[in-house]
Amino acid sequence: MMTMVVIFDRVECVALEEGRGTVKVRKSLKSLKQKPGAQVIRRHGKTFVINKKTPRYKVRQG
Repeated sequence: MMTMVVIFDRVECVALEEGRGTVKVRKSLKSLKQKPGAQVIRRHGKTFVINKKTPRYKVRQG
């Protein structure tokens, strides 16, 4: 069990170093949803903006 936790932590750190897996929380999504390639998605009462062209514009509201 301990080795699985260590492997998971290492994978999570690599994903954060590469810039993936970080979703910023913002009050307003208006400017980000107007970017080219942006998709507005509602899941579990939260609003997400996912941008496949530039993944750094991945945000959620709520």
